[in-house]
Amino acid sequence: MTEDISYTTEEIAKLLKISKLTVYDLIKKGELPAYRVGKQMRVDASDLDAYKRRSKGIREPAEEPPRPVNASGSLRPLVITGQDVSLDILAKHMEKSIPGVRPLRSYVGSLDSLISMYRGESDIVSTHLLDGDTGEYNLPYIRKLLIGSSYLVVNLLSRRAGLYVEKGNPKQLRGWSDLGQPGLRFVNRERGAGARVLLDEQLRLHGIAGSKLDGYDWEENNHLGVAGKVASGEADVGIGIEKAAAIVGGIDFIPLIQERYDLVLLKRPDNLEWIEAVLRILRSEAFLRELQAISGYDLSQTGRVLYET
Repeated sequence: MTEDISYTTEEIAKLLKISKLTVYDLIKKGELPAYRVGKQMRVDASDLDAYKRRSKGIREPAEEPPRPVNASGSLRPLVITGQDVSLDILAKHMEKSIPGVRPLRSYVGSLDSLISMYRGESDIVSTHLLDGDTGEYNLPYIRKLLIGSSYLVVNLLSRRAGLYVEKGNPKQLRGWSDLGQPGLRFVNRERGAGARVLLDEQLRLHGIAGSKLDGYDWEENNHLGVAGKVASGEADVGIGIEKAAAIVGGIDFIPLIQERYDLVLLKRPDNLEWIEAVLRILRSEAFLRELQAISGYDLSQTGRVLYET
């Protein structure tokens, strides 16, 4: 029976042929009722069927219009995008210390995160996008993509990025220019990922055509996937962060850049209270203590406001 069936947000996205961020947007607007089971959000089949009927313009005689998300004391979903584990820790602290909100995690890349914020689909986005011409992280992209929006940019952490290579570095790769070496088997990140933007900017600055990299179009959707392909011997080199190399093991990491990992928070009248609470969390001893237990993070600027419109 449909009342005994429920779906995850990923399953809903596949059934409706929409993105997971769009599913979260429907939940935020109260158009698709959802509830939490452990760390997962679930939607009952009956509620999905009701949403589909409404979308087709079919209204049942006894049907009431969907209630706003915050009606009757219900929790307000806040979508946090990005893939770093620090964001999961932030979401946990928010859930514990900010009443009335329900953090939802969406694991998408930096550029897609900013685009989702521009579309109104997310509330807190993380980004690590290098502008090769200025050497500046994030702000050049944020200013261009969030034109007309009011927002706050705050540092979450810094971390080292570079090359994943085979143990012992048999290809003797030392820098970005070495990626032009003939015969290298490369594994890439998906379009929109911060590591993909970092690679493309460095290739441009060093005059290397991506089309000449064997494997440039071979994409993995996270740092662990890239590191894993190098560890298995399927690729000679990939781009990513230091922490993933330590987790996967069996490979060497060549650090090339210190990247700044920032958060962007939309400023609206109904957001101001929880924005202040998020800033308190970022600067709290409890949050910093958890991040300090994870190797590879520079927390010297954590919680610092870098830009505000």
